[in-house]
Amino acid sequence: MSIERERSYGGVVVRDGEVLVITPAGRPSVRTLPKGGANAGESEEATATREVREETGVDARVVERLGDVEYWYRRRGVRVFKTVAFYLFEYLAGDTADHDHEVDDVRWMPLQQARAELSYPGEREMIERALSKHHDDR
Repeated sequence: MSIERERSYGGVVVRDGEVLVITPAGRPSVRTLPKGGANAGESEEATATREVREETGVDARVVERLGDVEYWYRRRGVRVFKTVAFYLFEYLAGDTADHDHEVDDVRWMPLQQARAELSYPGEREMIERALSKHHDDR
């Protein structure tokens, strides 16, 4: 069986004890964090920043790297090993209604709620790491 490797970069955007959570287009029961692949010549941080802007409609500044999430999935019969590097972001400005077509909904969610409600365990771990950075948001 064929195996591919894929790499993406995403963000945990925090503001006043809340985090931005997206619902991908056509997947109404999924709550996830913004992420996506790099363009040619784009750095990890630049990719994460662009993906946050495109998928959430907001501008945000990288604070620090939180870590990687790794998982397997299948695409057209091929097993794919995916690694997503997540960065902690500070919200700067913008409107969540300004997101792109890949997303049906963007909302601010309390960090504690996101830790319980995000669809994927690795992303819930990224929320836990963000919480450890924001002791006053607990």
